[in-house]
Amino acid sequence: MRLAVIAVGRLKDGPERELCERYRERTLALGRSIGFSGPEIAELAESRGRRPEERKRDEGEAILGKIQPGLIVALDERGRNLGSEAFAQRLASARDAGTAHANFLIGGADGLGEAVRDRADITLAFGALTLPHQLVRALVLEQIYRAMTIVAGHPYHRV
Repeated sequence: MRLAVIAVGRLKDGPERELCERYRERTLALGRSIGFSGPEIAELAESRGRRPEERKRDEGEAILGKIQPGLIVALDERGRNLGSEAFAQRLASARDAGTAHANFLIGGADGLGEAVRDRADITLAFGALTLPHQLVRALVLEQIYRAMTIVAGHPYHRV
């Protein structure tokens, strides 16, 4: 299963990008041995729209244009909380069912539009807090890596 993170906005050089790259590299190394590749990162331009609804619509169209057929996971503060073990099981089940791709969608500063949320198979939140989209990228990459350690039966997945 090919993993992809589709995110609005570019991470600048610095600690956030370094943290994201660290988890991406760990996932690349571990995932190959258990039937996963990636995650690839697609960074999309932020909309220049004047109103939040216009920006969400524009960014949503760009996100939907990048999605590959398969599992679609939207990261949104209105989503449900899912523990790491359950998240790992969902990815493993999709892989075992022959799903070719898993898409993880992160909106811009205004979040994801309704059209994107409607396409999602799962809408996840990292708690009730509103988080910057740059931080959400680091969190989702960490959780993807943690899921790989769980699926692989790695003894240190709780670290």
